[in-house]
Amino acid sequence: MEHLDPSVIDWSRAQFALTALYHWIFVPLTLGLTFIVAIMESIYVKTGDTWWKKTTKFWMGLLAINFAIGVATGIIMEFEFGTNWSNYSWIVGDIFGAPLAIEGIMAFFMESTFFAVMFFGWDKVSKKSHLLSTWMVAIGSNLSALWILIANGWMQHPVGMTFNPDTARNEMTDFWALVFNPNAYSKFLHTISSGYVLASLFVIAVSSWYLLKRRDILFAKRSIMVAASFGLIVSLFNLTTGDDSARQAALNQPMKLAAMEGLYNGKNGAGIVGFGILNPDKKPGDKEEEFLWKMEFPYALSLLSFHDLDAYVPGIDQLLYGDKNHGIMSAEEKIEKGKRAVAALRSYKEAKHNKDLIKAKEARAIFEANNRYLGYGYLEKAEDIVPNVPLTFYAFHTMVIFGSWFILLFIVILYFTMTNDLANRKWLLRAAVASLPMGYIAQESGWIVAEAGRQPWAIQDMLPVGMATSNLSSSPVMITFWLFAILFTALLIAEVKIMTTQIKIGPEGEHHV
Repeated sequence: MEHLDPSVIDWSRAQFALTALYHWIFVPLTLGLTFIVAIMESIYVKTGDTWWKKTTKFWMGLLAINFAIGVATGIIMEFEFGTNWSNYSWIVGDIFGAPLAIEGIMAFFMESTFFAVMFFGWDKVSKKSHLLSTWMVAIGSNLSALWILIANGWMQHPVGMTFNPDTARNEMTDFWALVFNPNAYSKFLHTISSGYVLASLFVIAVSSWYLLKRRDILFAKRSIMVAASFGLIVSLFNLTTGDDSARQAALNQPMKLAAMEGLYNGKNGAGIVGFGILNPDKKPGDKEEEFLWKMEFPYALSLLSFHDLDAYVPGIDQLLYGDKNHGIMSAEEKIEKGKRAVAALRSYKEAKHNKDLIKAKEARAIFEANNRYLGYGYLEKAEDIVPNVPLTFYAFHTMVIFGSWFILLFIVILYFTMTNDLANRKWLLRAAVASLPMGYIAQESGWIVAEAGRQPWAIQDMLPVGMATSNLSSSPVMITFWLFAILFTALLIAEVKIMTTQIKIGPEGEHHV
């Protein structure tokens, strides 16, 4: 690792970020649209109304297009763990690989098998059997998300493992601690509910376009009723899961929370910034103001984080430079302890190799005393623990603002749908169409907060990104970055083109310009 080309780290991070951001364009729509399709088919089976069958088949066709491209990008992302992040795979592969293996064996195969029945089984199996396959696709796709997010939640809050100095690997000691990690379930519930919101926006936006064009009126109204009802329920649930996600960050990733709120100086009774403009000249430890302008809700951050209006919330400066009054160790102290652990590990390995058991025992004792801070020993300076504050702050607040708008949108659309006046409210229909890209921006913003907010850690407080990278030259990573960028962009353009063509054809199967 001492001979690693620093540019490899940057290009590997860029390539994985590119793959993840593109992959996440497709996944949330699949997560939510599977359930909306299942609800619509359930209405068809219950009522026998062929209009609902036609409606179900239309949305199922769009789901199939999105599903196929999402799988392609996801497979590439998993391969990157072996090509670009081999040190990560070596150090924590025994733990991280377990949920991914279960996802592939149990969830992905289940949804793939039933997907074939769902898509090709119309009139070949009974109504109830087909409905079962549709629900199994919905459940299977969300089980896939569960196991992937258990793995990701472990990266955010590692539990259930111990570091073996003989192999320099982390080994699982408690599988159930991994499975029931509160960070994983918080992340899972917030992620899937946000996907349901996006799928609801998608159905509403397409249906609103039909109403603006004054075509397929019955189809559009029925689709909007289902999607808006589903969307309002899941958006309110998403609000509660977002609250829990922020609380998990406060407990386990306080630096991420501080970056999300642009909080440099900790305080009791800290407020939440509704929105603000960060001071670009602000640096950790200086006396500059944090914001050029902000709108703040007093005490709300303390209440959100610790369910106490007067709770102390540490800021970036306290987490960086320490705060003895609140028992916060400085980053410098953690780095010093980490370097002791690194040196002791090296001494232990040398002593074992030389069969010096006394020296090995002494070195191991020093290592065990400082093992908790081993990852810090590979950081160059204390300031490395601070993520990109503007990126994290603006991404977080973009997600929150758009999420609040979606709740209001669902309520208003439901009201005018129930009063049978939605088709006459062109301003609202246009707003619904315009909200779809907001949904995608909110989705990507959420992942930026989750991943960029925990930098420089591949695994929180345990493994820096620089130590997780494969020992490669930067050229192949750079070349594949641009190849993937071209490929993913082409796939996205193809999906948009195919989907828009299908939407123009419509549920009646007649092409409209």
